[in-house]
Amino acid sequence: MSRAFPFGPTRRRFVGQLSILMAMPGLLTSKLFGSQNQSAGPSEPPKASSTVRNRAPLASSAFYPLPLGSIRPQGWLLRQLHIQASGLSGHLDETWADVGPNSGWLGGTGESWERGPYFLDGLIPLAYLLDDAGLKAKAQKYVNWTLEHQQPNGMIGPASNDDWWPRIVMLKVLTQYQELTGDPRVIPLMDRYFRYQLRALPTRPLRDWGKFRWQDELLSVLWLYNRTGSAYLIDLAKLLKQQGHDWQAQYADFQYKQRITAEYIKLEEGGGLKDLALSTHGVNNGQAVKAGPVWSMVSGQPQDRAAVLKMIAELDKYHGLPNGMFSCDEHLAGTDPSQGSELCTVVEYMFSLEQSLAIIGDASLGDKLERLAFNALPGTFTDDMWAHQYNQEPNQVECSLHHKPWTTDGPESNLYGLEPNFGCCTANFHQGWPKFANSLFFLSGAHGGTEEDGLVAAVYAPSEVTTSIRDTPVQVIEETDYPFRGTVRFTIRPAVQLRFPMRFRIPAWAMGTTIVVNGLAEAEPAPGAFAVIDRVWHAGDRVELTFPMAPRVSHWFRDSVAAERGPLVFSYGIGESWVKLRDRGMTADWQVFPTTPWNYALSLNTAADRHSIAVQESVVGDGPFTREHAPVSLSVKARRVDAWRAEDGVADAIAQSPVASDAPEETITLIPYAAAKLRITAFPQCKS
Repeated sequence: MSRAFPFGPTRRRFVGQLSILMAMPGLLTSKLFGSQNQSAGPSEPPKASSTVRNRAPLASSAFYPLPLGSIRPQGWLLRQLHIQASGLSGHLDETWADVGPNSGWLGGTGESWERGPYFLDGLIPLAYLLDDAGLKAKAQKYVNWTLEHQQPNGMIGPASNDDWWPRIVMLKVLTQYQELTGDPRVIPLMDRYFRYQLRALPTRPLRDWGKFRWQDELLSVLWLYNRTGSAYLIDLAKLLKQQGHDWQAQYADFQYKQRITAEYIKLEEGGGLKDLALSTHGVNNGQAVKAGPVWSMVSGQPQDRAAVLKMIAELDKYHGLPNGMFSCDEHLAGTDPSQGSELCTVVEYMFSLEQSLAIIGDASLGDKLERLAFNALPGTFTDDMWAHQYNQEPNQVECSLHHKPWTTDGPESNLYGLEPNFGCCTANFHQGWPKFANSLFFLSGAHGGTEEDGLVAAVYAPSEVTTSIRDTPVQVIEETDYPFRGTVRFTIRPAVQLRFPMRFRIPAWAMGTTIVVNGLAEAEPAPGAFAVIDRVWHAGDRVELTFPMAPRVSHWFRDSVAAERGPLVFSYGIGESWVKLRDRGMTADWQVFPTTPWNYALSLNTAADRHSIAVQESVVGDGPFTREHAPVSLSVKARRVDAWRAEDGVADAIAQSPVASDAPEETITLIPYAAAKLRITAFPQCKS
């Protein structure tokens, strides 16, 4: 069975819808995807609301998130959200008991720990981005139960456990819900809960997961402080920092430079929740990337803000992979591209980057965020998002039941299915696309010692934003096929003419970017920074950015190479045979086996070789991350390397480049990483 139809009627319906949309690009996607009451949003821009800035004594942020609901995705991003809503995200409670009607977060006797809150953490922003009444109703049941069943002492959630960790996730849920709805019940409930926690923490401190994920609660504490000004919240913030793991100390003298094994963390001896295991756990590290910047709002210290850059540098150096992720299957696993990364880590790393980018304003965080969003995130789902992997590999030559190469995970880790290996990712993946969509724009904050009122185009995707600057409504329309094309057009519409700065992130790879304002060229901007256009804006003013999209080559494990273009990473798409392992309610679990050779080395030894990479473009349609409709591909010269084989379904470690091959030279096609579910991404180089 081909990958195009792995879910029987559901998949066939998806592909049929996709073909209709490709033939009729003007037809609204919302009329085709799913059976729920979905729409592209209100026909009129939503009413502008005010951005909440940091309240003294908190330090100012470089940027501030716009109120949820300010940004409306369009184009391919809107269609991607509809695909998600029509897949597992929109139906998970109908087919998976852990978030079904017996959930502990609905008052039942079922799963009562993290899975209900995880599900809501993505379902709520998805529902409101799509203005989907059905999804809103699903989420509202859980929210109402939480708001209506607070215990007299202030505790929230199921009484069957008192673990701080799942409440940390539910607090993130409630902050989003309150911003979107203004529900007056949320802030009093959070206030009572935080007062209770401040009393309880001295005798019942943070432990295991909560101890290592304290920075996620700190976000909610500071969110409430900025709305109420209650001084005890600063005391609670300091107590969370005191009891939480010291991530900055861990990375100031980073010791975990090797592949972490089960033996190293004494997993079989009960070490799974010990500090050594938790400090090397992939999801914990992905969430911790924001710890320094979030704490810096309390401390005001520049070294805390800079900590995120130190953490990313260490993770990239010792565990970095071409798709933008660090290896973590389930613990840190080195730089071999046959190692995997957990889906939970992908979406949590993205959230950390979104928060850190807002706080410190470093353009490199936007580059990293786009690399994850356009490669690692879609690369771990089936095209219709009805199934996902627990672990993905950049060099993924088979998805089958095997133990190799995982450090501590089980044999189902890279199957596509409902809950391969473990169900945390099934509950948690939903936040990836919606939170990315809500992070496209920010309001500019402190620059040069003063607070600035302006807009920031932080990451790029088709969208519209409606906000206010100094009480003047402003709408910005962003039209683009980025990341598949290099042109991004903005139309700025203030209600009346208004002077304010707009900041545009220029990626580090984008040397030679051009900016044109109303037909007139601006000075060439510096890559790896924000270009600033400070002027009086009139309704209908246009800004056009053109990023150069020449192919590039990056270097990885044992001098292997990967091909890139813009923020996209490219892979050789291996032929795929999808074999159903078992039905899982409305979905199924699948193994994927290779049907074509994959063991190629690229002929990219000279500058001339690299300039010979040819680019082919086609229409950016409704499935840009699918193999069948990939809107861009690269042609490169390559040779087969017979000595490079697979063992137990896993590509052997790449030999040190350059490698010898007497096979005839071929031209092979590379497609975007996410479009190739079996793939080679890091290639050895051929010896000249």
